[in-house]
Amino acid sequence: MGKRTAIVVGATGLTGSLLVKQLCESEEYVSVSVIARRDISYKHPKLEVKIKDFDALEEKDFEIAEDLFCCLGTTMRIAKTKENFEKVDLLYPLQIASLAKKRGIHHMLVISAAGSSKKSPFFYSRIKGEMEQQLIDLNLPQLSIFRPSLLTGHRKEFRLGERLAEGVFQLLNPILFGPLKRFRSIDGKQLAYAMVHFAVRANKNKVTLYKSIDILRAMPVIEVEEQPIAREELFNWEKRKDIFVDKEEIDK
Repeated sequence: MGKRTAIVVGATGLTGSLLVKQLCESEEYVSVSVIARRDISYKHPKLEVKIKDFDALEEKDFEIAEDLFCCLGTTMRIAKTKENFEKVDLLYPLQIASLAKKRGIHHMLVISAAGSSKKSPFFYSRIKGEMEQQLIDLNLPQLSIFRPSLLTGHRKEFRLGERLAEGVFQLLNPILFGPLKRFRSIDGKQLAYAMVHFAVRANKNKVTLYKSIDILRAMPVIEVEEQPIAREELFNWEKRKDIFVDKEEIDK
């Protein structure tokens, strides 16, 4: 089994809270550190929570870890201004990535959004695109960027626009298949699972973009337990030919 450690920033949101739970329950990780502006309700023996002001983060606030998960994100309704939105969705991730690089953290995994582009005419998509490009320009040891479509799931705060969109996608998802599957909405739990999945089974590419279709394809690894042999079949040599080795094989 692996002896991995993880850091999560943005653990109070939809995906971040689910991610922390999955990391703590995973046998691949022995410890999980959360850096948050307020405490979280979830508790686990592997989990340590550090309450920090994100405007005053320092290199020493980051433990040595294999994986750093950044799940920060807000909305204009909550941020109130474009400046506050940019701080949460662009400046904080860049600051965190820079400190993590200095600390020697190998792999950063960050949530962006489908349609992100620094040339987008839409403010939200443009900020996400700028975040992606500036993270790439930081030349991190390894960077994984997740671009989900609409995220669904239970949120603490009510978002009318997203709630309406969720209702629409609940009707559309069953008929979006084949090439259209990439447009399906994604449950926050699936995104959290995909982030853990690709962290543990990461390729060796310096930068990887995971689109919605990749996130949906991330499937749990099913461990097959060895079934006990019934007593009546234990000495039935005809059925247990697999335990014998041909003499020719021994002589090779």
